[in-house]
Amino acid sequence: MAKERFERHKQPWTGEEAGQLRTLAAKGKGLKEIAKALGRSEESTKDFAKKNKIGIAKKR
Repeated sequence: MAKERFERHKQPWTGEEAGQLRTLAAKGKGLKEIAKALGRSEESTKDFAKKNKIGIAKKR
């Protein structure tokens, strides 16, 4: 399975994206689901959440 390609390399996070990340994380969504909803890579999403102390549920 090929990795998804992201056209938005190194784009700064907007306030709207940060708010949406907080909302989705609060609803208990997983990293993969949040990243896809935001159009961001999982790595970028995880780094931003960690930097801003936003807890993301671990899906098993």
